[in-house]
Amino acid sequence: MCRYWIVGLLLIATGPLLAADVDLGRQKAQACAMCHGPMGLSTHPGAPSLAGQPMGYLVEQLKNYRSGKRANPVMSVIAQPLQDDEIYALASWYASIRVEIVEP
Repeated sequence: MCRYWIVGLLLIATGPLLAADVDLGRQKAQACAMCHGPMGLSTHPGAPSLAGQPMGYLVEQLKNYRSGKRANPVMSVIAQPLQDDEIYALASWYASIRVEIVEP
């Protein structure tokens, strides 16, 4: 019985993550490409690569920039106008990019 309750709670908590619009995220990410790269692989020394990052992590960081909990002169301004659905969409897009490491 407890097992079903936990599964139900997880589904409720991750609902917005599962419903995020990857295509909207891809469109919104065009504005991020200058610093984070067109496919989320940054070549800019001050910007991290976002491709393949966990969706929940990306959502949390964007919300932290938006609220001011995490500060960065560029990201704080960029995240400020984002609505929750746009944050979930961006996070969904970057999380959907598959990153493979190939040994030389």
